[in-house]
Amino acid sequence: MAKDKASKINEYHLNRYQPDRPQLALHDLNHYINQHSGDTTRPHIHSYYQVIWFTRGKGKHFIDFKSYDVANNTIFFIAKNQVHYFDSNTHYEGILIHFNESFLVQQENETDFCLKCNLFNNPYDQPAYCSGDGMDGLLNVYIKQMKEELAATAGFGKEELLRIYLKAFLIQLQRRRQAEGDKQVQVLDEKRLQLVKFVNLVDEHYSKGYSVSEYASILLVSTRTLSDLTQHALGKTPSQLIQERIVLEAQRLLLHSGLNINQIGYRLGFDDPSYFVKYFKKHTNISPTEFRKAIS
Repeated sequence: MAKDKASKINEYHLNRYQPDRPQLALHDLNHYINQHSGDTTRPHIHSYYQVIWFTRGKGKHFIDFKSYDVANNTIFFIAKNQVHYFDSNTHYEGILIHFNESFLVQQENETDFCLKCNLFNNPYDQPAYCSGDGMDGLLNVYIKQMKEELAATAGFGKEELLRIYLKAFLIQLQRRRQAEGDKQVQVLDEKRLQLVKFVNLVDEHYSKGYSVSEYASILLVSTRTLSDLTQHALGKTPSQLIQERIVLEAQRLLLHSGLNINQIGYRLGFDDPSYFVKYFKKHTNISPTEFRKAIS
């Protein structure tokens, strides 16, 4: 794989990006699903974050081509650029929150980093959490405050208040998960922080063909230390995590972009498009062309 092969082709443009969407928006879940049923039930990508709170209803929700159960008071955390879609159930009740990363993360302090990495796209944990009936009152307090502030005319500190209410909502969820004793949502320790940094680095550089030793060098750790870390925490080698990220991006591009198979291979750093096809099939048991047909 070449270091910068992606530069050989122009940047692709997808319908997934909606720059005019407000930095923070709240929707009634049932109304939103019914209003956009033609889109929400098909795999799609957003350039912003979502919190989907299913207060009532049972079914399935799909994130990055995996299925997750929906039950009463299940909350899903969807990171930007993740593929997701709803099942055909239109009887869900709940709240849908949209917000941009820049709205939540201002200075990348410890709290912002913890929320961003523990709740969204967390390598340790599932993207869904059942809050239980006992927490809905507290969460609804913050929902009510956000709705009232959004409905009010522009005033001093409006955006800052909305950011505070959103963070309070997310912090309460993080506290509850932590209080329930899930070892995978405890406060970030040094090893956990290293793993999150590695996952973020892979997310940023997966198309550049970096080796495990190069990632380890950036993190200022040995290759053995990095391997031990990923194996202990996730049961996977660093190479497997890199491979999974490349395949996931290939799947996303096959779903949403107008690029042909060769262009996708170049974008992902493959000098030889035929090798990309073999690579994809090796890790998915299906060719890129067959995958594209199956999801179209």
